[in-house]
Order: sequence, then structure tokens, then C-alpha cells
Amino acid sequence: MRNIPTVLIVEDEPAIAELISVNLRHNGFTPIWAEDGTAAQRELDAVLPDVILLDWMLPGQSGLQLARRWRQDARSKGVPIIMLTARSDEPDKVAGLDAGADDYITKPFSTQEMLARIRAVLRRRAPEHSGESVSIGALMLDPTTHRVSYAGQPLKLGPTEFKLLHHLMRHAERVHSRAQLLDKVWGDHVYIEERTVDVHVKRLREALGEAAAMVETVRGAGYRLTTQGSSQK
Repeated sequence: MRNIPTVLIVEDEPAIAELISVNLRHNGFTPIWAEDGTAAQRELDAVLPDVILLDWMLPGQSGLQLARRWRQDARSKGVPIIMLTARSDEPDKVAGLDAGADDYITKPFSTQEMLARIRAVLRRRAPEHSGESVSIGALMLDPTTHRVSYAGQPLKLGPTEFKLLHHLMRHAERVHSRAQLLDKVWGDHVYIEERTVDVHVKRLREALGEAAAMVETVRGAGYRLTTQGSSQK
């Protein structure tokens, strides 16, 4: 990661974008502003940012559409996306997370909340270097190179899914509650809701493909990673 993280702000209201930019600059970030999806794509094609602050309501393509597109692009798939929106209902939050957002900020928000969320997704994006490669059955994870494979085939995981899988593999067969996963994977990020864990587990299973059954739901308790599920459909 670069010493000065770059934040792409995709926001069509100049006053809000300028306020965010000023606060980011004062706190050690380099802001780049794009007023719509076309301008944002142009910036992404030039240089990948470290984080994207993406407004839900934009002229032309919506923030949801942009998030889905960038998550499907191998080049931008790993860039953390924080959705900015006035929509505060849980279904809307889930829709944003399902579209590929890593986090969600409801307007109006404080500068400190925004900075905390940005720092949190940057921490989650950084590969874990605690220990050597982990293998559970045919599933292998190398925290140093940030690579995951199943039966010798490479898998592509987003930064949060990688950290979630790393934790589950290091504690295989143990049941983890959503609260425990929030503490261990998201750390001191107090704004994350437990429902977010379910969304990222779903995304992790999709990325694991044939190995998805290894991530089990333990009804009423949480999740665990087990070799017993590796041969299940």
C-alpha cells in the first residue's frame, strides 16, 4: 500500500465532495473527486485508488450498478468500497452490501465516523502476516502472498473475505458467533452490524466455489470451517 492512501470520492454534490476532500486531506489521505460513474471509471482506469467512497444516488448509473460492475472486474475487485447514502433501512443496507460494498455510511455522518470506516477497510485490505500458510483439506491459504487455492486451483477473494477465511481456517472446526467474528475480523470497527457477517459469509462461499460447503452455518450459534463439508454438495 502506498504511504499516502488515495480515496476516490464518487459524489455528484460538489459541496459534499469538497467537505469530504478537505477532511481527508487534513487526515493524511489524497482525495480524488468524480461526479458520476463515467468520470469515476476514467479515474479507475488511470490509477487504482486505495478506497472508493461511492454515493448511492448518482446521475446515470447508480452507486449499486457501479459497485456490481467494479466487483466483476478483476482489476478493481479488491478495492474496498464504502457506500454513502441517505437510505438507512436495513433492506437498503443489505442491498448495498450484496452489490459488493464493504461498508456503509448513512448521511449525515461525522468526519470521525468516516475516517474510522476508511481506516478499518484499509486494515482489512492489508494481508495478514501472522504465521505461515494454512491448509485444511484441499483448501490452502498463504497470508504472505494473499493467495487462496482449492485442489490446486486459484480462487479470487475480496480483502474482507480473505481475512474472514484466514481466521476460520486458523480455528477450523470451532464455531464462531457473529459477534466473535466481528471482533476478530473487523476489530475495533464499532459501526459494523452483525447482519454484515452473513453477507460476507455468503460472498465467501460464492468465491470458494466447490469448497463452499466447508463453511458451515451452525443454527443459532454462528459459523465454522470444517473438512467434513468438503465432500458435500
